Amino acid sequence: MIRSILRSIAATSLAALGAPPAAAQDYPVKPIRVVIGFSAGSGVDVSARIIAQKLNESWGQPVIADNRPGAGGTIAAGIVANANPDGYTLISISASHVIAPSLYSKLPYDTLKDFAGITTTVSLPNVLVVSPSLGVKSVKDLIALAKAKPGQLLFSSGGVGSGTHFAAELFKSLAAIDVGHVPFKGIPEALTETMTGRVHFTMSPVANVLPQATAGKVVALAVAPAGRIAVLPDVPTLAEAGVAGYRWDTWFGLLAPAKTPRAVVKKLNQEVARILVKPDVKERWNAMGAAPIPIAPDAFDRYIFEQVALIARLAKASNIKAE
Repeated sequence: MIRSILRSIAATSLAALGAPPAAAQDYPVKPIRVVIGFSAGSGVDVSARIIAQKLNESWGQPVIADNRPGAGGTIAAGIVANANPDGYTLISISASHVIAPSLYSKLPYDTLKDFAGITTTVSLPNVLVVSPSLGVKSVKDLIALAKAKPGQLLFSSGGVGSGTHFAAELFKSLAAIDVGHVPFKGIPEALTETMTGRVHFTMSPVANVLPQATAGKVVALAVAPAGRIAVLPDVPTLAEAGVAGYRWDTWFGLLAPAKTPRAVVKKLNQEVARILVKPDVKERWNAMGAAPIPIAPDAFDRYIFEQVALIARLAKASNIKAE
């Protein structure tokens, strides 16, 4: 979902960025902290650490990853929203950032007003997988089974209101099936429950799925993006498999506190965008099944606004609330 939207938004925005004004030329002069609202080893954490390492190499200043997991990333977001807006405290976010306003009536920050977009970083395709014990070999078979047994099949997710939850709810809605939701603490746990057969299917980022699919511990039925992905070339997209209109990618990005000087934001944007497409960094994205998706700061701000509205509509239609 994100890639084509961001490409169209970014087509002119990146080209319009010039060299940062003189006020940003000396930035950074001290360590930069990147706050991460999820545990070490998560996709949003790994991508942030790759970028942090390269920023350190480029600028000669430490770039410190600071994991502050909890409450779907909102604890970390609250820390950054209230940080000094000088460019030395950033946050690495996932789609959970745009989901949070639909889940929580009271956040310690305003999602649309308290942050300045730097750039989206990478997109990580989701994969629909089932337990081998289910005996299902295609999306068509899964939908047929769900319709034959309404309310009996279960899907797992990385938590209520998580990206994996919304990804499965969108599939449920478009396929018009009645299936139950079983949330877990994270994506690894949700995938493990699918492998064991205690739940029947899940939507999970390809980086988590690939080793298990290769080992035959889960069956990959379809991928979520508009096109097939290189690491699973024989697996159709959900649209190809008959679920028209389905697209949902996991995506990550970087934000700064609102009122961070635009010159600093632009300098960060330009350097991160350069890092994302470096050959050695792209090799690491390829190993994760991810793709770089840098865009301009104003384009990222618009995208967040659009996504908050989209998620709000889906949450209302699916009656998704924080538990």
